[in-house]
Amino acid sequence: MPLTRRRFLAAAAAATASLPALRVSPTSAATAGTADMRLGLVTYLWGQDWDLATLLANCAAAAVPGVELRTEHKHGVEPSLSPAQRAEVRQRFADSPVTLVGYGSNAEYHSNDPAELRRNIELTKAYIRLMHDCGGSGVKVKPNSFVKDVPHQRTLEQIGTALNEVAAFGADYGQRIRLEVHGPGTSELPHIKAIMDVATHPNVGVCWNCNDADLKGEGLEHNFRLVQDRLADTTHVRELTLTDYPYADLMRLLVQAGYSGWILLECHGQPADPVAALQEQRRAFEELVAGAHRA
Repeated sequence: MPLTRRRFLAAAAAATASLPALRVSPTSAATAGTADMRLGLVTYLWGQDWDLATLLANCAAAAVPGVELRTEHKHGVEPSLSPAQRAEVRQRFADSPVTLVGYGSNAEYHSNDPAELRRNIELTKAYIRLMHDCGGSGVKVKPNSFVKDVPHQRTLEQIGTALNEVAAFGADYGQRIRLEVHGPGTSELPHIKAIMDVATHPNVGVCWNCNDADLKGEGLEHNFRLVQDRLADTTHVRELTLTDYPYADLMRLLVQAGYSGWILLECHGQPADPVAALQEQRRAFEELVAGAHRA
């Protein structure tokens, strides 16, 4: 049967009625920081084959209240959409309990080819206009690599300068720029800090990405402190039930920093029951945040 608005809202209400509140807030005055974190889904890789109706229905059924739409996935939210199609996307989110957090783009600014760099900057601006029209709040971009025979510092400064341009453009449209910690070499937090030392526009922040590189050097807490004052309102995590990353420590650091933003699942594989898998992640999220407040 087609997923009409009435059926969608009825199913969402039934799914969420027996579940606890979607927001997790401090419960003790002794908590070092304040936090108001919400759980969402990046449509990579879970969700990459879901059309928009399925995506919204699955997130609503699992009481996962936010989505970052990845480019080139089946939901088909791309800059090629007409004004009428963009308005339809906006309305579909407005009619659901799911928030359009923003867009997960592949825009990158490390190339030493000026034409390629400009193409990526203009592509980012197209994504900004898309999210403005569809009702999102920001666009994720990323450093992706260093360039052979180009000094690292020059590449980092170029990325930071490009971020200032797209951040200023995004501010005019009410869209945040979220720099994902990404790429071989560039994902190391001292390099991200160097980028952000150049990218001083207040409309750009760091999207923490739970990489192995976070644990290098002096470790997670030291690396987190390098950028904690420039965190964006999105954080990417893998499956919170895995033990190969210190999620409990990360949540503690986020709570201490007073982080108020989205924790976005970027889970691997294709679960047999996606709603059950999302519900499992939601329970793990709530347990981790509760434990962080007790720590």
